[in-house]
Amino acid sequence: MLVLVAPGQGAQTPGFLTPWLDLPGAADRIAAWSDAIGLDLAHYGTKADADEIRDTAVAQPLLVAAGLLSAAALGEVAPGAVAGHSVGEITAAALAGVLDDTAALRFVRTRGLAMAEAAAVTETGMSAVLGGDPDQVVAHLEKLGLTAANVNGAGQIVAAGTAEQLAALAEDKPEKARVIALKVAGAFHTHHMAPAVATLEGAATTLTVSDPAVPYVSNRDGQIVADGADVISRLVGQVANPVRWDLCMETFKEQGVTALIEVCPGATLTGLAKRALPGVRTLALKTPDDLDAARTLLAETGASAADAAGA
Repeated sequence: MLVLVAPGQGAQTPGFLTPWLDLPGAADRIAAWSDAIGLDLAHYGTKADADEIRDTAVAQPLLVAAGLLSAAALGEVAPGAVAGHSVGEITAAALAGVLDDTAALRFVRTRGLAMAEAAAVTETGMSAVLGGDPDQVVAHLEKLGLTAANVNGAGQIVAAGTAEQLAALAEDKPEKARVIALKVAGAFHTHHMAPAVATLEGAATTLTVSDPAVPYVSNRDGQIVADGADVISRLVGQVANPVRWDLCMETFKEQGVTALIEVCPGATLTGLAKRALPGVRTLALKTPDDLDAARTLLAETGASAADAAGA
């Protein structure tokens, strides 16, 4: 069984979209999405610097566009499940057929703008806490007024809060843990994002929604969600609530996942899987050079549409 996963904000790097635009039809697809959301995705994915693509309103649609573009380059795929980390859940929703691609891009554009506006109210951010006992880490964060915004498994928890709280964490680290500041522009998945929830509730009422065509694993609690309306409800609430990627990986294990492909810009989730899911084959779509290996893995796991149709 193969699971297709999509990374969240912070995975983007300057120029990461450049090689993908050389694929047949890719530039046209990006141009159409850019027109639909009023954002020049090609510019930001090829020419913008790190600070420009750190902007939440830019990073989020750029990540979803890259994920959808790279997944389409694989050809017809029939994964055993899909999942996404943070904004990657919108990519996963489109891959599962809950939303069409353009609707997903419009929704994530609204999400990015709303979260950027919420982040501008107070100077906030996020830091990764690596190592330490998970329960002790969470308790330490709570003592400092921080939120465990991403519980990622594999010894990684992401703390979110105000700049002052994060500075205190840098000075007072949990026992046996390292702290690394992340290049994100807000305390995502915390109460600081509550204003964005109201905006997304309004945007959700305009969406045409279908039930997932493949199992959709929610990062709210690791549960498999079969109802499209429930998927959208979770996407709305997710911006102000923690991501439980650790529970997603537990579900992958319970479902017997043997392989994992991470769509562009892959590396983050495959890295977590290598540590938390020993024995599971992983592949990250970083550039089109990775496509042949990915297609081979799809064929070997029966996750290509041709294999699924012939089964």
